[in-house]
Amino acid sequence: MANPRATDLILHQASHVLEVAFDDGLRFRLPCEYLRVESPSAEVQGHGPGQKVLVAGKRGVSVKAIEPMGNYGVLLRFDDGHDTGIFSWNLLHQLGREYDVRWAAYLAALDQASLSR
Repeated sequence: MANPRATDLILHQASHVLEVAFDDGLRFRLPCEYLRVESPSAEVQGHGPGQKVLVAGKRGVSVKAIEPMGNYGVLLRFDDGHDTGIFSWNLLHQLGREYDVRWAAYLAALDQASLSR
């Protein structure tokens, strides 16, 4: 879908999962740790290609607040103090679709760097 729009957002605080439903019928359960390490912020993504930072030690992180950003996404405020980077609907949809591949790559990168979640 070219421009998916979220139709429902549910933060499951006990399980540290953000559930997002979209107008194309897809629904994703995205762990807060995954969202934190894939944050669109410059702190995580860098300022250009190939500058992404491997973020470790976020196993127990959660989202403490969700703030709407116009009609195009949300700002997630994490309980570790990270609160930059806007998660557009397109990005959340992509993160949901690519969860298995991205998560496996993240775990492999942590292992290779001898870092822990």
